[in-house]
Amino acid sequence: MLLGVDYYPEQWDEDLMEADLDAIVELGCNGIRIGEFAWHRMERREGQFDFSFFDRVIAGAKERGLRVILGTPTAAIPAWLAHKHPEILSESEPGRRRSFGGRHVYCFNSPVLYAYSERIIRAMVSHFRDEEQVAAWQVDNELGHEGSDLCFCPRCRRAFQAFLREKFEGDIDQLNETYGTAFWSQEYNGFEEIPLPAETITTHNPALRLDWERFRSKSIVDFLEFQVNLIRGIAPKALVLHDFPGGGLYKHVDYSQAAGKLDVAAYNHYPVWGGQREPLPPHEIAFELDYVRGLKRRNFWITEAIMGAQGHDVTGYLPRPGQAKLWSYQAMAHGCESLFYFRYRGGTKGAEQFCCGILDADNVKGRKFREAQSFFADIRQYERALKAPVRSQAAIVYDYDSLASFRIQRQSLLLDCPGEMKKLHKAFFDRNVPVDVIPAEADFSGYRVVLLPQMIISRPKLRERVKDFVREGGTAVLTFRTGVKDEDNNLPFGERIPAGCGEFAGVAVAETESLQEACAFPVVGEGAFAGERGYGGIFRDMLEVFDAEVLYRYGDSFYGEFAAVTRKRQGRGTVYYLGCGLDEAVTARLAEEILADGRIRTLPSDDGVEVVIRGGGEQKIRMLLNHNAFPASAGDVSLEAFECRIEEL
Repeated sequence: MLLGVDYYPEQWDEDLMEADLDAIVELGCNGIRIGEFAWHRMERREGQFDFSFFDRVIAGAKERGLRVILGTPTAAIPAWLAHKHPEILSESEPGRRRSFGGRHVYCFNSPVLYAYSERIIRAMVSHFRDEEQVAAWQVDNELGHEGSDLCFCPRCRRAFQAFLREKFEGDIDQLNETYGTAFWSQEYNGFEEIPLPAETITTHNPALRLDWERFRSKSIVDFLEFQVNLIRGIAPKALVLHDFPGGGLYKHVDYSQAAGKLDVAAYNHYPVWGGQREPLPPHEIAFELDYVRGLKRRNFWITEAIMGAQGHDVTGYLPRPGQAKLWSYQAMAHGCESLFYFRYRGGTKGAEQFCCGILDADNVKGRKFREAQSFFADIRQYERALKAPVRSQAAIVYDYDSLASFRIQRQSLLLDCPGEMKKLHKAFFDRNVPVDVIPAEADFSGYRVVLLPQMIISRPKLRERVKDFVREGGTAVLTFRTGVKDEDNNLPFGERIPAGCGEFAGVAVAETESLQEACAFPVVGEGAFAGERGYGGIFRDMLEVFDAEVLYRYGDSFYGEFAAVTRKRQGRGTVYYLGCGLDEAVTARLAEEILADGRIRTLPSDDGVEVVIRGGGEQKIRMLLNHNAFPASAGDVSLEAFECRIEEL
């Protein structure tokens, strides 16, 4: 278990380094993370490499028993490179070249980027490959973050055209047929005519836009894989990771594909950021952690955890005493096995002056220092339990193409697909049931309950896997907007929604509508749910029922003949269909039924109190986390505000 801080000694007078490293040891650290933004320090002029500064940093770390995560510095290219090769810079959608000055300002399809990145990485890894103090190599930093996942430059247009030429095997007629370019007279005579889906009048072809999303993802995954292969080619035993940013399900890149190239998925964990009125609620924090764990379906590292307020231009909410420490415990509860705080000391210069660290610019060891110190001292006792894998019996499944399809055609102004996932996740979180958040390509045969929200792209292989899962005794949950599109983002002709799943679910969608309210109409329970009422909205499918049990029906004047929620028993298994966005109370009631169908045990606790069991034979623990700003309980255990209590079992 590595416990440490992100340290940027190149941003400070070198005379501070010895005292800094001593204080980092006093904090209770056994690791530091360095280097990912220091390209110029390593190569001040083209081809003139100098790693002596970081030799001294690592030597100081070695004297104190501190392991090192060493980052490739490609996230922030040096000024001399942008000056010599301005074509390396990416372009925003109107075709304006981005200015040097931020980070991730490069184009992922730039040959110049690849050439200069290869040179610095080769030199760096060759220099440090035998350094035993380097515990892991970090590739770049937060790839695809802050809008860097999109570029509309001429290189990207040519690369996109080549991507399509390869996909369609050079057959432009096949592309025209697939895209339906006869609409609006958009037929292409050659791949060189194909545009980027930049700003236009009305909108671009949805099939072209889905291929653009796939191309954007591939561009970033290819760059990550290029770096991973370089490192492994020079240092075959190197442990390689990448630090993924938050909000991964909103990005134009499939982070699960990127994670597949790595030894470790790492995460930069910010439950609150500058400008937010308050932190994310605990169930949303848990969802993000479960998503990162699901990238490789293995435990992960946190390379940036917060202890102080955060923000670039707008300073942030200050975590209350004990609150940021609780977030660190929660991360460990959800599968983190090594954690680094961002950052050791907050900066006095540059764009992150309001990203506060363990120490502020006053360099005083205050409350935050003591909180981090106490966390490190406590959590290391439970290393054996926390290195064990998280065992979940339920999973939420997402599909990159389906998420992209909704970015392309949102359909309801209120529809937020990751938000719908979080709504379902909360119903399980509130009952202390662990949930994996996994990509559609992952194996889910070992789960008891699988939820597949908004799977708008109908994939034959995925459908068959879901059907097999149910036949073997699993419980599957489908939702509105399932099976609406084919794999080219077109509506399938002659098939009723949900395409390929109607007989399986026992329903067909007669009509649909988009609502601009979350609680737009009543839903009324039937059968075991008789007498229960709630509300639905956002979107709804009018369900004709052929071979399923109606659990809720629409309760408004015009559409009362249609079902809103159904269940179909299939041998030992069960499939649910949620035909609309449901309010929290109805979602919670259905979750209880789904968990009962899946034979999954819940653990009682007060609202805002999380109970997590971790570990196994060598060490097993129960973690009780009170996310409330007031005392609360789990069973007969009382907890103070923001307290985490760990009990060995």
